[in-house]
Amino acid sequence: MISLNRYSVLEPTTTRVVLGVRKLLAVMSSTFMNGGGGVRDLYGEDRATEDQLIITPWSFSVSSGCTLLRDPRYNKGLAFTERERDAHYLRGLLPPAVFNQELQEKRLMHNLRQYEVPLHRYMAMMDLQERNERLFYKILIDNVEELLPVVYTPTVGEACQKYGSIFRRPQGLYISLKEKGKVLEVLKNWPEKNIQVIVVTDGERILGLGDLGCQGMGIPVGKLSLYTALGGVRPSSCLPITIDVGTNNEKLLNDEFYIGLRQKRATGKEYAELLDEFMRAVKQNYGEKVLIQFEDFANHNAFDLLAKYSSSHLVFNDDIQGTASVVLAGLLASLKLVRGTLADHTFLFLGAGEAGTGIAELIALEISKQTKAPVEETRQKIWLVDSKGLIVSSRLGSLQHFKKPWAHEHEPVKELVDAIKAIKPTVLIGSSGVGKTFTKEVIEAMASLNKKPLILALSNPTSQSECTAEEAYTWSKGQAIFASGSPFDPVEYEGKVFVPGQANNAYIFPGFGLGLIISGAIRVRDEMLLAASEALAARVSQENYDKGLIYPPFSNIRQISAHIAANVAAKAYELGLASHLPRPKDLVKYAESCMYSPGYRNYR
Repeated sequence: MISLNRYSVLEPTTTRVVLGVRKLLAVMSSTFMNGGGGVRDLYGEDRATEDQLIITPWSFSVSSGCTLLRDPRYNKGLAFTERERDAHYLRGLLPPAVFNQELQEKRLMHNLRQYEVPLHRYMAMMDLQERNERLFYKILIDNVEELLPVVYTPTVGEACQKYGSIFRRPQGLYISLKEKGKVLEVLKNWPEKNIQVIVVTDGERILGLGDLGCQGMGIPVGKLSLYTALGGVRPSSCLPITIDVGTNNEKLLNDEFYIGLRQKRATGKEYAELLDEFMRAVKQNYGEKVLIQFEDFANHNAFDLLAKYSSSHLVFNDDIQGTASVVLAGLLASLKLVRGTLADHTFLFLGAGEAGTGIAELIALEISKQTKAPVEETRQKIWLVDSKGLIVSSRLGSLQHFKKPWAHEHEPVKELVDAIKAIKPTVLIGSSGVGKTFTKEVIEAMASLNKKPLILALSNPTSQSECTAEEAYTWSKGQAIFASGSPFDPVEYEGKVFVPGQANNAYIFPGFGLGLIISGAIRVRDEMLLAASEALAARVSQENYDKGLIYPPFSNIRQISAHIAANVAAKAYELGLASHLPRPKDLVKYAESCMYSPGYRNYR
């Protein structure tokens, strides 16, 4: 039962109490019980329709006048109606004009387009999120293809680099070594209690930019914005967290505006103890079913953390598993263009870190699933090149553990172009984090071996991409099927327009997380990642193929996310890992019904 002292209806004497206490409790009880995915929908966010009877914000907290205008969850700006302005003491605090949400959106998009510098657009969007949450998500959902590069890759990389200078107010939790021993207390400081998704980073490997320490917070904030906009996960149930153990970035340590700990990175026992305390505290505070997404941890920690906690927590590493799933989806879709099965192809990677080895393993698992061959055998179709050259068995003694499964029998090869000539791959995948490594010679070598070479330049941000779309199409003489991690504009070559695809993790993780939430999954398994890949590949239409695309447009991403969520949830039920019973009859419709809607609500 809810405490009436905490949630009492306090209205000014000029306004009558619309809902009696019994009716209020009934509404709130219904809200609690029917929240999407079995988690309490405290703010009624899943049923935010204009024509619905909505209780006032005062039902949860006393809010009127300037306080209401400064609350991003409830503030509607000029969209407050005449009646609402009277009821909530807003007269005189707003100009007399009343705008609907669509007009507000039109005005703000006009203003955003005036900015020539992407970082200024990013800052404007963050300002909007901090003053009017629903309008922020409405704009992002309706203009996703235009704004995705602003709130996420590539602009978010520059935002992280300059985070100390543009920092205005906290958007998540900062847990540093100073909080060691009291992490649970820090988690309790966060005002929301019904958390479903946590995105956490330690800032050591932000995109392709390296160690940005505490300033990596831009990544969890951006990722969770996409969880809401693209996957429909309620913003109140999302928590961005940065684990600050110091930084080895001398430039930041000497920057007077740096906002993190001014010390070298903690390692070994000190690091492990803080992470272990964090993982235990999260589970204690939020329960078994909270999803913890690891983001931009360095290789030496990323694999260990995933292996350590995957059997005890609901954990997901977007760099290893999310990237793998979205790339596999593109490969499955590309088979319509290059023909054959996945097992018919040979794959060569430049980059053998968490992204490269994660993608390689998921490809091997999918081939194993399709052919019934052991995964040890299907790995033989996949070759990796790192900074020392082709990974071969003669190097086994010096390889990191995550590279060892890819050490095949072959003579040593130092250069990428020589590896291409020796291995004769049909697919070239870049996950090196080093720009301009797919040279003219490399692309021409791929084109000489394949009628339609599949070239994926996945490294982010744009400056770190292995090659540009224009280079891939021009150097291959229009033969290449190309996709990248960062967005590129269409390219015209010899009178034909080529539209490059974007192998963006944002295709996968919002829908994947939604699928875990609606099923009440308690663990993540590889089969769920394969299910997500297959669902995304199935959403590529013939119209997309005709343009050379192997990914669908982001314009209908919420529908795509619903199908991914349904596939993931179905697999969770099949594996016996789902806790929300009984299973809904139509998982796609159920996923759609659980999605957050950013439309304004009517206040009394």
